[in-house]
Amino acid sequence: MDSRVKICGLTRPEDVAAVAAAGAQYAGFVFFPKSPRNVSIETARALALDAPVGLAKVALVVDASDAALDAIVEQVPLDILQLHGHESPERVAEVKARYGLPVMKAVGVADASDMAQIALYEEVADQLLIDAKPPKGADLPGGNGLAFDWRLLSGRKYWRKPWMLAGGLTPDNVAQAVRMTGARQVDVSSGVESAAGVKDAAKIAAFVKALRG
Repeated sequence: MDSRVKICGLTRPEDVAAVAAAGAQYAGFVFFPKSPRNVSIETARALALDAPVGLAKVALVVDASDAALDAIVEQVPLDILQLHGHESPERVAEVKARYGLPVMKAVGVADASDMAQIALYEEVADQLLIDAKPPKGADLPGGNGLAFDWRLLSGRKYWRKPWMLAGGLTPDNVAQAVRMTGARQVDVSSGVESAAGVKDAAKIAAFVKALRG
């Protein structure tokens, strides 16, 4: 079975086209002002409307209020909400109930002590995104180009919900990461860029090709 790929932080029509051409399954749009990949609702709407049928459109938000989520969901045609902040399991359940959309919860991992919280979110989220925990004081909760120790996932009993591996993935290491973790889904952002926030079509194609051999 082919691994599923999410390319996150798309900001331009050519990015969406490159993601579709490479055969990825998810296109991610970032709604977080501190990120170099942040897009306005208007831009995200145009990009989402231009996306081909079958490409799942994901909105990444960080500790977003109901008002902020209302504005995004009302105007952007979406398939998944990705919560990438400090949202509690209770908040995840609230968001899922309020919008009726599948919710993906990102969980940051730095060492073995971070693994226990994954089970808490598994109870309420539709998918999990296992990402590298950002450094203390970092402005961005993800997209920092950092990997965690993949051995933490090696050989373990996996969760009942679909999950996605993220954090520091590139065309050069994604195949190894999947071999070590058994991940069926992967997420990449900075690893396929030519500059911060600027996606590179050749790197996107190389990432998917490296993953699928």
